[in-house]
Amino acid sequence: MIVEERLSTYINSLDSGKPCFLLELEEEAHKNHVPVIRRETQNLLRLLLAMNRPKRILEVGTAVGFSALLMEYYNPVSCKITTIENYAKRIPIARENFMRNGKENVIQLLEGDAAEVMRGLDEPYDFIFMDAAKGQYIHFLPEVMRLLCPGGILVSDNVLQDGDILESRFAVTRRNRTIHKRMREYLYELTHMEELTTCVFPIGDGITISLRRQP
Repeated sequence: MIVEERLSTYINSLDSGKPCFLLELEEEAHKNHVPVIRRETQNLLRLLLAMNRPKRILEVGTAVGFSALLMEYYNPVSCKITTIENYAKRIPIARENFMRNGKENVIQLLEGDAAEVMRGLDEPYDFIFMDAAKGQYIHFLPEVMRLLCPGGILVSDNVLQDGDILESRFAVTRRNRTIHKRMREYLYELTHMEELTTCVFPIGDGITISLRRQP
């Protein structure tokens, strides 16, 4: 927990709620130990969508489809969402969730490694949500930048690793050191690229919002 737990609990108590189908999907995901975006992140996405009204959204990391359905629901304009998932066991579950909610023609699910799938995309996106394997963010970045249009927004979730990002690599468990190193590289790139204006927020498990500057 990055933000003190009592404060997060109070802030979340102010949540105005969400539709039943999202609540049910969220509860089902938690029951099956499938990670979905935290409530703080959900609310931030709702605000960003209301402010930016994107018509083309790319999501890297579908899981069971919760965040794609949330973005489609809270975007105040009609949009097309492309979402990418590489974990075979979750792909049919996500497809079923899209069909069950009548969004299979609005949300396109592409299967495979995100870096390879993105190479096959050529239309620009005005909103990209990164929520996949954390150690791969830095490798996805070149394709993300190719696809993000000027004035577009890139949101990256889980970037502070429950606060471990502050630690020396030697203080992090050995199995997490590669992810720790790559995430630090990713955060440095986001905050130092001339094309982007980026802010890092200690919300949920850490989130970045990057605006691609207009030429």
